Amino acid sequence: MATVEVTFPPLPAHVRTARLVATAVARRSGMDESLLDEVRLAVGEACSRAVEAHRRHCPSRPIRVALCDDGERFEVVVTDAAPADADVEPGTGDSASAESPAGRNGTASGAAAVAAPGGGAPLQLPAGVGLAVITGLADDVRISPAPDGTSVAMSWKRRSAIA
Repeated sequence: MATVEVTFPPLPAHVRTARLVATAVARRSGMDESLLDEVRLAVGEACSRAVEAHRRHCPSRPIRVALCDDGERFEVVVTDAAPADADVEPGTGDSASAESPAGRNGTASGAAAVAAPGGGAPLQLPAGVGLAVITGLADDVRISPAPDGTSVAMSWKRRSAIA
């Protein structure tokens, strides 16, 4: 199957569209139904990270999503155009590293706030949680510098049906 490419402006509403397209392409390429939720969630996390980076650093530039099936693996690559040192987690507002939960300068970065059980003060999640989620969902994840930003490549090995 040829590569399907989608670009979208960095608006949170378009993350849903990217998830739907990724799920549809994965299904059409013959991915096992049990993997579709993993694809959808991982693509949503990667696109949300890219939207946040773009909103802060390059709101007029589009985010690129490439989906490819080579028969053995299904791969999704989300590429942003934000400066390499601007890698952020959704909702954090601070730098986060693809390499570790600490920022690229080695210091702890911002944290995402989530509602606390029982209505208490919001809990803080460490930056990098979204990338950790992606790593848990995809068989292989590669985060690397792109010519003008960061590329998050996720792939899933095709699983044979049990006879």
